[in-house]
Parts: sequence; C-alpha cells; structure tokens
Amino acid sequence: MAEITAKAVRDLREQSGAGMMDCKKALQATNGDFDAAFDHLRKQGLKAAEKKAGRETGEGRVLAASSSDGKNGSLVAVRCETDFVAKTPDFEGFMNELAAHVLEHGSSDPEAIESQAWKAGGTVGDALKALVGKLGENIQLASMTRFENPGGVVAAYVHHDQKKAALVSVTTSADAAKAADALRDLCMHIVVFNPSGKDRNSVPADTVERERAIYLAEVENKPAEIQEKIVSGKMDKFYAGSVLSEQPWVKDDKMSVQKALEQELGAGTTIADFVRVQVGA
Repeated sequence: MAEITAKAVRDLREQSGAGMMDCKKALQATNGDFDAAFDHLRKQGLKAAEKKAGRETGEGRVLAASSSDGKNGSLVAVRCETDFVAKTPDFEGFMNELAAHVLEHGSSDPEAIESQAWKAGGTVGDALKALVGKLGENIQLASMTRFENPGGVVAAYVHHDQKKAALVSVTTSADAAKAADALRDLCMHIVVFNPSGKDRNSVPADTVERERAIYLAEVENKPAEIQEKIVSGKMDKFYAGSVLSEQPWVKDDKMSVQKALEQELGAGTTIADFVRVQVGA
C-alpha cells in the first residue's frame, strides 16, 4: 500500500471539505490515489445524504442578496435539523453562495435550482449533498425567490434570528438610496404582520365570497336597505387586516401602508410584489 502522507490528507481535506479521518480512510481505500479518493468521498457523501433525506428539518436560516443598483434581489431559505448546524461556517457559506446564485440565475423552483451548474463545479444539488455529507444532517432547499424591477427598487429585510425575512419589489420614481429606509420598514412590516396578499385583487374570489357570506349571515335580521352598507364596512376591515397595501402602517397605524409609501417615496408608488419566508419556530 502506498504511504499516506499528512500533506495528502490535508490537501484532500481542503479540496473536499471532509473530515481528516474520512480523508485518510479514503486515501487508504484507494491506495493513495488522490483523484480516486476525492471521488470516493463524494460517493460516501451522496450515500449519507440519501440516508438522511427523510429526517425532519425543523431549523434553518434565510438570507437575502441584492444587486448594487437595487433593481434585483433574491431571498433563499434552507432547512436543517439543528440550530447548531445552521450556525456553522460551512452552512453560512453555502447560504451566501446560494443567495448569490439565485440573484444571478433566478428560479422559484428548488428542483430547477438543484439542476443548475454550481460555480465550484457540479450542480447546486451536488453542492447540497456534499454539505449534507460534511455536516451530517438532512439539509434541504426550502424556498427561493428572485425579484427584478427595472422601474423601481427591490429590497429585503432579514430578522435578527435569521429565521424570518421579507423581499419586496416596489415600483417608484425614487432611487434605491432614497427608498432604502422606507423599504426596510416595509419588509419589517411584512415580517411582523404577515399579509396574505399585496392588494384586494390578490385575495382569492372564494375567500372573498366566504367572508361576505359570514357577514351577510350576521346582519340577516337587519333591514335590507342597510345590510349591504354594514357588509361593505366589514369587508373594508377584512381587507385592512389582511392585504398589505391597506394594513395600518407599522410606524403609524393612522395611515395605510400604501399612504405611507406614497408619502415617503412619492405619488404613484405601488407594491409590485412581495414574499415573506420563515423557517423553524
């Protein structure tokens, strides 16, 4: 058997990211052939990933990335089994690279992302499986979003626990620098109040009809001429509690989110899209 030097073990560890003992065993199993040992570790990592794939992932992290001009932004969420793993440099490094990858390539489909080429070689899915093999937990891509708004600004906010975040796209004449504070506040508002949609048109018709039916039942004993007026008022309150543009603004509940944005960023400012993401409890 070829001599397994400490340098060969260190070099394999640096290239593969596997543990020292795993690298030594891989070199021993391949009679010191470095490339074969690297492939051996990859295969072992894939087997480990398959074994762990069914285990519960109740922890994780979210991370955002944005372009320098504020026209593009991404938000990714990755789940794992324990908070300990979520805090490791390897997990955090993967998150940073994934957020940058989604910002550049874009997709809201984890399966599509996993098949894309990874900058370090192989695919995103290969990098994920290698991470599973190295950290020893089931790790899964939970969600990913990329917004692009040539006529406005895209911004994000990640809560201090790195488990909740929001990404927004706002059409406005204000530039990214001027809009930064207002959009950060808007993202914080979304994280706190978790709106169901951006405006009334985003609420499914069956949800609207269900709410109306409930309110009509509540006023069926009222005179017919005032029933619709009462129901209309109740529907206004429903929308104010559920859709982003009509919710009371987090920093001043006497005005709506839409009014606050127009006040901060100018008339004609509108919310083009948003997403709120949460992992773990």
